[in-house]
Amino acid sequence: MTTSTGSPGTTSDGGALVLAATPIGNTDDASGRLLRLLADADVVAAEDTRRLHALAGRLGVKVAGRVVSFHEHNETARADDLLDTVASGGTVAVVTDAGMPSVSDPGYRVVARAIERGLRVTAAPGPSAVLTALALSGLPTDRFTFEGFPPRKPGERARSLAALATEPRTMVFFEAPHRIADTLAAMARAFGDDRPGAVCRELTKTYEEVLRGGLGELAARADGTQLRGEICVVVAGAPPAPAASVDDVVGEVLDRVAGGERLKTAVAAVAEATGLPKRDLYAAALAAR
Repeated sequence: MTTSTGSPGTTSDGGALVLAATPIGNTDDASGRLLRLLADADVVAAEDTRRLHALAGRLGVKVAGRVVSFHEHNETARADDLLDTVASGGTVAVVTDAGMPSVSDPGYRVVARAIERGLRVTAAPGPSAVLTALALSGLPTDRFTFEGFPPRKPGERARSLAALATEPRTMVFFEAPHRIADTLAAMARAFGDDRPGAVCRELTKTYEEVLRGGLGELAARADGTQLRGEICVVVAGAPPAPAASVDDVVGEVLDRVAGGERLKTAVAAVAEATGLPKRDLYAAALAAR
């Protein structure tokens, strides 16, 4: 069992790896804690160092610590070097281009490695495209799943979405502008034209837009239209399957009996799978025989 304690906001709190959320669009969403981390951290590990310096400039913050690139291609190789700084008592802030590190962005591997080494890990939470899109979608928020980017190849995308057709939770996806029309069409085929969805783009920015409707309608609106910017797609979960009746499943009991199962065994198995009373199912099977 491993434990992380404390919530360091600056280097004065001792060695720590800090996952720091950055604005997803509106610079005013930057937290005061993010500003202090950028100014005070010994190392800032940035997905794109140029974007990090541009953000710091807009925030009016001077990054005094060492800035290193930290992206999907070098995350594993660079993890221990960053964590050596933490082990020696320094603070390493991990930032991505937008939003929370490790959520469809670099961060997961260095966190896992820090836990392996018994080092302190914490977060400076803030903007999240996933949660913002979910909240604005108008779809149920009590249970949801984040699915990231759908596969790029049509066949793989179709299989991936088909596997989610009965997912009961609200689903949140990311997608690129040049693939959004094809993805919405694939979602309409996999989930049905009438499944409610929302296309959320340019969240917190000047041209923020949320399109809501059935997936078939959303796919039609996107066809031939270039939706620009960062895009999240939120899709309602599958509706509950209609409750089975005794008459619906008695045939399954008889098929199992014909296949060699004892009647009581077949009744028990089907009753457990459907939630129907064994007594009613047994009586119906006897009557049908």
